[in-house]
Amino acid sequence: MSPAPTASAAADAVQRPSAETLHAAELALLADRDARQGAPVPAGWALSPRAVVDFVIGDAAHGIAPKFVGERAFVERCVVALATNRGLMLIGEPGTAKSYLSELLAAAVSGDSTLTVQGSASTTDDAIKYSWNYALLLDRGPSLEALVPAPVHRGMSEGKVVRFEEITRCPIEVQDSLLSILSDRVLTVPELSGPDRVLHARKGFSVIATANTRDRGVNEMSAALKRRFNFETVRPIRDHAREVALVQQQSDAALAAAGLEVRVPADLTDVLVTAFHELRTGRAADGTPVEQLSTAMSTAEAVSVAVTAGLRAAWFSGGAPAGADLVEALVGTALKDEAEDLSRLRSYFSRVVQPRSSGRGGARWRELYAARHRILD
Repeated sequence: MSPAPTASAAADAVQRPSAETLHAAELALLADRDARQGAPVPAGWALSPRAVVDFVIGDAAHGIAPKFVGERAFVERCVVALATNRGLMLIGEPGTAKSYLSELLAAAVSGDSTLTVQGSASTTDDAIKYSWNYALLLDRGPSLEALVPAPVHRGMSEGKVVRFEEITRCPIEVQDSLLSILSDRVLTVPELSGPDRVLHARKGFSVIATANTRDRGVNEMSAALKRRFNFETVRPIRDHAREVALVQQQSDAALAAAGLEVRVPADLTDVLVTAFHELRTGRAADGTPVEQLSTAMSTAEAVSVAVTAGLRAAWFSGGAPAGADLVEALVGTALKDEAEDLSRLRSYFSRVVQPRSSGRGGARWRELYAARHRILD
């Protein structure tokens, strides 16, 4: 019989560890720094507000790597919101790392980012508050033993942050189930009796919700629910160098996790990020108008394209990724929504990529243009 796997080996086998597992050493380092400096830690929080911001933004002086690209003042506003009697609502275009930011904040504040509700058209009240073990319910009647706590119930009872992803995908009546929870910090379980009937939130409880701006109008939040959230907009990365560095870092990490030694060359990553930025903003670096794609050309999608190009090159080309690998990966990302996106992408190649390939754009732009035939009908 083979020996049982160790905890570290089990963690290595997980496709995507939670933030508190992946960055456990940094969280412990920040907690130790808070203790040594006597930093004020809000009741129910694992770290001080300053340490939470440092965990998200990074602190090179103390060995904390940056994890989110954004202004420090923006992250500070998010942290302050979690200490108030309101929830935090992160809105923005798809792929702007709203979910990742909410995960980082929950991991730093509560040490647990897994209390998550995934909003959808099929989300019910049971998935938010609580449900029942019907075998125990029939045998013993309504009781705490028969109650199955959902993320909000657990977050209130344990004093932790609850993440509500894509809240505007839920029906309005499901969204409004949060009204009394956010305003009174109380959850009533009418099936129970006595003191168990009312659950009062412990200190540390809060809600971080996310919503895509493209989903506005699907299930618009009620005015009453909006008043119970502080809204913060997560914007696309505007600094080209920082976006290139982020795409390079995350694609390298993903390829290493796949057990591959291949990496996307830095100059190819620069070309990828430049193309995404121009297709996202509708204007090339030289001012040439560009037809914007209906697909969200986000930083997250750029990372996906870089990883796909690396995998394709390693498995089928036998070398480092080149322009042809990038074009193959780009097609699967860019052409998702509207049929007209194909002609828009071809227009970008003819109006922007072609002049760069024949001018001073460099070898990578020539590779990209040479592979234009891979953009299929």
